[in-house]
Amino acid sequence: MEAETYPLSDIREETVPSSGAVSRQPSDPTLNNVSTTHPESHHHQHHSSPHPPQSHPHGRTRRLSTASHVSMDFFDPEGVNELKRTLTRDRKSMKGDLDAEKSKDLEQGSIHSDSTLPVPSEGAFDLEKMIRTIIRRRDQAEIKPRELGVAFRDLNVTGIGSSASYQPTLGSVLNPFSIIEEIKTARHPPLKDILVDFEGVVKPGEMLLVLGSPGAGCSTLLKTMANHTSEYHSVTGSRHYDSITPSDIAKHFRGDVQYCPEDDVHFPTLTVEQTIQFAARTRTPRTRAEYSREQFQESLTTVLTTVFGLRHARKTPVGDAAVRGVSGGEKKRVSIAEALATRACIGCWDNSTRGLDASTALEFVQALRIATDTMRLSTVVSIYQAGEQLYKHFDKVCVIYEGRMAYFGPADTAKAYFQEMGYEPANRQTTPDFLVAVTDAAARIPRAGVTTQPRSAEEFAKYFKQSKAGRENSEEVDSYIREFAGSSEKKDAYVSSARAEFAKRSGKRNPYMLTIPQQVATVMRRKVQILTGDSLATGMNLFSYIFQAIIIGTVFLNMSPSTSAYFSRGGVLFFALLFSALATMSEIPALYSQRPIVVRHEKAALYHPFVESLAHTLVDVPVTLVIMTFFSIILYFMVGLQRSASQFFTFYLFATVMSLAMKSWFRAIAAAFKNEATAQTVAGISILALSIYTGYNIPKPTMIGALRWITYINPLAYGFEAVLTNEFRTLKGKCDALVPQGPGYENITLANQVCAVVGAQPGEDFVDGSIFARLSFQFEWSHTWRNLGIIIAFGVGFTFFMLLFAEYNTSTSVNTSGVLFKRGAKKNKKVSSSSAPGTGDVEKGASGSVSDLISPNKPKTSIDNTAASSNGQPPVNPDVFTWRNARYSVPIKGEDDRVLLSDVSGFVAPGKLTALMGESGAGKTTLLNVLAKRVYTGTVSGDMLVNGQALPADFQSQTGYVQQMDTHVPASTVREALLFSAKLRQPPSVPLAEKEAYVEKCLQICGLEEYADAAVGSLSVEHRKRTTIAVELAAKPKLLLFLDEPTSGLDSQSAWAIVSFLRSLADQGQAILCTIHQPSAELFQVFDRMLLLKKGGKTVYFGDLGDNATTMINYFERNGARRCDPSENPAEYMLDVIGAGATATSAQDWDAIWRGSSEAARTQDEIDGFYAEGRNRPAVTADLHSEFATPWLYQVKELLIREAQSYWRDPTYLIAKIALNIVAGLFVGFTFYKSKDTQQGTQNKLFAIFMVTIISVPSASQLMMPFVKTRNIYEIRERPSRMYSWTALLTAQLLIEIPWNILGSTLMFLCWFWTVGFPNDRAGYTYLMLGVLFPAYYTSIGQATVSMTPSAEIGALLFSFLFSFVITFNGVLQPFRELGWWQWMYRLSPYTYLIEGLLGQAIGRQQINCSPIEFVPVTPPTGLTCGEYLNPFMSYAGGYLANPDATSACQFCSTRTTDQFLEGNFNIFYSHRWRNVGLMFAFCAFNVVLIFFLTYMFRIRTGSLLPSFKRGKKN
Repeated sequence: MEAETYPLSDIREETVPSSGAVSRQPSDPTLNNVSTTHPESHHHQHHSSPHPPQSHPHGRTRRLSTASHVSMDFFDPEGVNELKRTLTRDRKSMKGDLDAEKSKDLEQGSIHSDSTLPVPSEGAFDLEKMIRTIIRRRDQAEIKPRELGVAFRDLNVTGIGSSASYQPTLGSVLNPFSIIEEIKTARHPPLKDILVDFEGVVKPGEMLLVLGSPGAGCSTLLKTMANHTSEYHSVTGSRHYDSITPSDIAKHFRGDVQYCPEDDVHFPTLTVEQTIQFAARTRTPRTRAEYSREQFQESLTTVLTTVFGLRHARKTPVGDAAVRGVSGGEKKRVSIAEALATRACIGCWDNSTRGLDASTALEFVQALRIATDTMRLSTVVSIYQAGEQLYKHFDKVCVIYEGRMAYFGPADTAKAYFQEMGYEPANRQTTPDFLVAVTDAAARIPRAGVTTQPRSAEEFAKYFKQSKAGRENSEEVDSYIREFAGSSEKKDAYVSSARAEFAKRSGKRNPYMLTIPQQVATVMRRKVQILTGDSLATGMNLFSYIFQAIIIGTVFLNMSPSTSAYFSRGGVLFFALLFSALATMSEIPALYSQRPIVVRHEKAALYHPFVESLAHTLVDVPVTLVIMTFFSIILYFMVGLQRSASQFFTFYLFATVMSLAMKSWFRAIAAAFKNEATAQTVAGISILALSIYTGYNIPKPTMIGALRWITYINPLAYGFEAVLTNEFRTLKGKCDALVPQGPGYENITLANQVCAVVGAQPGEDFVDGSIFARLSFQFEWSHTWRNLGIIIAFGVGFTFFMLLFAEYNTSTSVNTSGVLFKRGAKKNKKVSSSSAPGTGDVEKGASGSVSDLISPNKPKTSIDNTAASSNGQPPVNPDVFTWRNARYSVPIKGEDDRVLLSDVSGFVAPGKLTALMGESGAGKTTLLNVLAKRVYTGTVSGDMLVNGQALPADFQSQTGYVQQMDTHVPASTVREALLFSAKLRQPPSVPLAEKEAYVEKCLQICGLEEYADAAVGSLSVEHRKRTTIAVELAAKPKLLLFLDEPTSGLDSQSAWAIVSFLRSLADQGQAILCTIHQPSAELFQVFDRMLLLKKGGKTVYFGDLGDNATTMINYFERNGARRCDPSENPAEYMLDVIGAGATATSAQDWDAIWRGSSEAARTQDEIDGFYAEGRNRPAVTADLHSEFATPWLYQVKELLIREAQSYWRDPTYLIAKIALNIVAGLFVGFTFYKSKDTQQGTQNKLFAIFMVTIISVPSASQLMMPFVKTRNIYEIRERPSRMYSWTALLTAQLLIEIPWNILGSTLMFLCWFWTVGFPNDRAGYTYLMLGVLFPAYYTSIGQATVSMTPSAEIGALLFSFLFSFVITFNGVLQPFRELGWWQWMYRLSPYTYLIEGLLGQAIGRQQINCSPIEFVPVTPPTGLTCGEYLNPFMSYAGGYLANPDATSACQFCSTRTTDQFLEGNFNIFYSHRWRNVGLMFAFCAFNVVLIFFLTYMFRIRTGSLLPSFKRGKKN
């Protein structure tokens, strides 16, 4: 037995030669040399003597890596100690079992560390050892431990290239030549090479860093290594996952290979614990030693949450933009923990540090290092802005240059490799930045005297292949492939190890560890947790049903059982069924929002996608039962439907089953389409078809034959037949319409009277409901249980298709176009090359060249100043902006005010670039907003002056503010965006030609000339940032330019380009104040001065940085900070010494040190000097004497032009709008095709008009999205810049939307009016109402509704809710005479007047000719003809006789004129038609006033109406 050593003693400290930093280096971290006992005194002690590398049980060796390793208790020392104590107790309880196992092993002559780990004494517990035990104990019985590496050779990936170079417009989409071109492109898509000739290997326990500019191919490499290749056109070359082929991995073992996208997409209402536990539950192995399934999941979750510092947030929701949850850094750690809970062997992390500051990014990589070392994973990470400390944690690095492999090998030799090649790093440039810079022709620095360096991507790849590093890499791949690829023995060992974890009946042919019933149970549990976490949404859903039931219940309160309420009785049953069926459509957006999560889980082999849909359906059954119970009871008994138990439960049964079937229908639609907009359109058209062809609006006998088939495939029709016949079968309604009756007919017997209702029998004063149902609708009670079977069959069918689509059509649509140019613009050669082979990941689109601004021949920190010296340069200004003792506090309910800025002083001088820095939460953006006068709440105090004098009234107009978010109109070109800013923010006295010339100058200064005609929305991140800066420059800010995080989300080269550009602006005399997140040393030295804040908005330092930041470093070292290492980044150094970041603290009070320092006194003296000097000069005057630079009408005109361009360039929106109107017009028109002049035909015309007005719901929902998007741009960027008035914006939005909606309604009118068969002479008025006033009404009410909601989705829900009132109270669903108390709502509803105008004009003043079934046979008294008997009655009651001279069987029709029909039943008068036009105008005008009023109340005023409506602060 080998000498007694401390567990994991092969981790030793070694000095890295290049940096002198200490790293913990494992030669091969295994447990092979762990002894059974160790002295407690050796705990946490490292051996410094050299230690020979251990051989791994699999025979796999790893080179001595200099990667830094991380202590297990890094994130949560207290939690780890707690976990140690807990697990120690667990181990003690297992001691007996372990002793038995140990003696058994000894008998068999083998001792394996995993089964003989000792139970140490209390407190002497080694966590790394314990975690390995937990993770490997599952393999004890029959499962051998397994691990996977990945090797690839001659790897080539080809993707579909960007086909479009021009922006689509409505004209281009409708152009037949464009359509032919698109068909050609679809048949022969343009291809591009994304990766060319890659080779390399990543072994277990190794971490590979992938570096490259955005679009170089980093994401593609990660996806290919993770075997996610379905989205690419072709992948060639060999890939080996040890001895397993990629196809075997995909089919059987894909859970062992994980790809984690850069976005942290989780269910927001699940807690951290539930998210991690779910992943653990779906990948729990069958054999778990002594752990039960629950214990295994719980212990794994506990370990992961503790190690990753998430213990405190276990019960906190993960959250998203709408749900408050954990922080960004914590969410990133949740993603890591979730991925590790699946126990994959290979993990690929794509740009996972995006949006994190440097300290959080470092924590992320440290967490990965812990996981890789502890569980012997193979880890691949791509990062855009990687710091030096972060880089040291990696074993290998791969550098990608435009799809070619520039380097693949040890991370610690990469820098030397490129230096040897002939390139030099810039001063204090980090290694990762240097490696990426080498791949950018504009950013790399050739070594003096060397001219043979490779220049192009192809030359770099060729050089690497021929180099020693390339040969070593190739040999390593050879050796790996020789040892592992194609080895059937190793493959069998891996397969048996993996299969032993699978549940017994999970099947041999799929990659899922659980059986389908286990998967369903697990996902159902998660669905319940989601519903519980989002109880508000569930509660709101229940509330909406109860509320609707109460409203309908009161409208139809205690309906009369007589025949006068037969129509209403049918109406309430139709509505009950329709509402419960259609309320589900609101689920569609939620189904699309969760799709990326389901796709990710499917690729990780957690569960089948159809299981998610099945679980959703099963969990929804009890929820639907509860909701429908409330809905049915309230509605049924308030309305007063037939009160027998059998009839109520039949109604309840059909309403519930129908609701469930229709839910499956809408979910199947969502599953069938990759695009939400398409699904919504199909769902909307299906609603129209389902509701019309139910048999209520148009009874089956009067349907045209060509469309009657829709009834047979409409589940609602079967449900409606069942609930209607269920209600009417026991109904014998007293006849309210006996013919004849009234004066002169007092003594008539029933023998000479008849009931004028369909189904009436001679000699009876009641109407049998079942006969009424049979004759009116062709409905039979005997069909009821057949109908139930049919509905259930439909439900099962819809569910089957939903599961089928969910399983095979889960992916979402991805658009991969590159930069798009305005039609007619000439594409610049350089820009269009961004779509050339190798420049972009197919999944990320193309991006332009990074550093257009800095040519290789110019020094990096300056720009050609000839631009500045010409006429259009940014205005040079001698004015100095100062702030002294700036303090800002916000009120907190029930607490003291929270101070966010504490007595901050400083200044920004012209020609100087000032950095504003600090950790997350230090108050950087807050200070920027306070100085720029952009805070709307809280209390601001302190002096903010220009030249020691008060700020000019138009201070905001004289400054530019570049926000962190690049908020622009996506369809505008760069030139249009700049010109819009110049026109509206420069005074009107400046000639237009001068503004246009200045815009061209700004394009030149910002390096955007080649992109001047490109759509802003299609630009790369860097060029969007440049556009944001250029838009502010175009306004000619005289005083200064504020920038908030201009480098966030950029790669290091783009960040360098942006900061260099700011430097050039400062060199031209611009004063700049800029917040920045922990920049590289190279970036940091570009700044002149810095203001450093710590938490609470306290000043730590303000002053010059000095050459290489020496002035600042001297300040900190002089005041007790540790010495700054020459190789250290000064920006990271200063944040470290002041105690910034999650794990750092500082003993000194740097705020107090600053206040007492000579530097602080000097700052105050300098401010006093500026005051004294400035007061000798006149005060800075306001250039503008009103709030805005331009007149109101000019603002409206410019906004209208911008909106018109934006709409024209959004063909998807316009075509959806036009198609909706045309389809609805044709569908309704042909449904009621050539309606006759009978009673039923007249009623059909009524419903043809009623149904066509319902189109306002989808039309109004459509227009909300562009309204909200434009409003967001105004609120985020344009309002704080005082660009234009909010009233001008609303006016332009209304004026641009109405014409398009009028066009849509015109097309609908043309498709509908003559198809239904309305007379020609009525067309003019109908067009005025339906083609002009109707779109004006729904546009204005739609915008008024969304103006008080934060999002278009909520606006659409609110509009549907309000529209249900309009539908209910307009006198069609429930005739006016039956409305009772609600008649006041009838008078308030605008649709009352719209429908009265349309019906009165289109149908009024016409004769009705009854069909044979509509005549009522009346027997006159003996001796009287029909005419003699009934003429007195008809003189006041209306109607006519078909046979007035007959003496028996008088054929009486109860209605002679349409006016009689409309006035008697619906309170509609032809004579009101022009009054109704006037009222519709008035309603439209009222809506317009409402848009302005509600926008002001909810979005503009800065106070609060109620606490719940308080407007959030706009940053």
